[in-house]
Amino acid sequence: MHELTREQVDNFGKDLNDTSLPLKARFRALFALRNVADDRSVAWIGKCLGDESALLKHELAYCLGQMQNKSAIPILVQTLEDVKQEPMVRHEAGEALGAIGDISVLDLLKKYSSDPLPEVAETCILAVARLEYVNGCDDGTKSPYDSVDPTPSHESKNVDELRTVLVDDKQTLWDRYRAMFTLRNMNTDESIAALASGLFCEDSALFRHEIAYVLGQVQSPVATEQLKARLFLQSENCMVRHECAEALGAIASDECVKILEQYAKDEERVVRESCEVALDMADYENSGAFQYAGVAQQ
Repeated sequence: MHELTREQVDNFGKDLNDTSLPLKARFRALFALRNVADDRSVAWIGKCLGDESALLKHELAYCLGQMQNKSAIPILVQTLEDVKQEPMVRHEAGEALGAIGDISVLDLLKKYSSDPLPEVAETCILAVARLEYVNGCDDGTKSPYDSVDPTPSHESKNVDELRTVLVDDKQTLWDRYRAMFTLRNMNTDESIAALASGLFCEDSALFRHEIAYVLGQVQSPVATEQLKARLFLQSENCMVRHECAEALGAIASDECVKILEQYAKDEERVVRESCEVALDMADYENSGAFQYAGVAQQ
């Protein structure tokens, strides 16, 4: 958590909610508020959940979960329950409720585990399992990447065994996610190649989207071709394509920048906006700067 004055928090909050600003500037304000994680920053982030950008709203919900501030629960519940919200936003609200870890939302998450939208239902199934897990033991879902993960990692450290679980659609998502986070934590070329194979599992868009997310966390060029292939696939769920774009921005190689520039005018708004934000992140990664959004990264 970072210390900012009340005035600084309000300034970031105003920037976040200012629709006249470029999206990349609003994202930088969001990251600053996320790092503060107090009730005031939560309120500013929650206020923005009526925005027109599904990408931004999805990131707002994600940040509220990562902040693990219980004052965010009411707005996240409202977002999950709002069937007019885009599926990727409702999914992220469900995941955020799981990340906060408060048992009070268990029945609500169980209810939405039967949602007609698979992205929402699968997310809530995982969130229920996480709540039951973290309320029965010490929370083991904090990652080396400073993120609160939907599941803990796995005991196994055998890449072949983990890859087998990862791509097996007969396994539960809970077990496949555990294999995924374990492969991420290992962070070897072999484990990242195994992870990238999960991008071609056709049974769950939610799963492919999470694979792309963790590939962005490890920032390895080993996965560039696979991320590029899913971004290029127009029939792919936009939730997956957007996450592939952001992962390429995190890798930030010259090749990745060229790919993002090519797709910055994609027909899908969420993909276009993801490329815009990813190019800004690539600039940051390549700048050697120690700060992003005016606040030191955690």
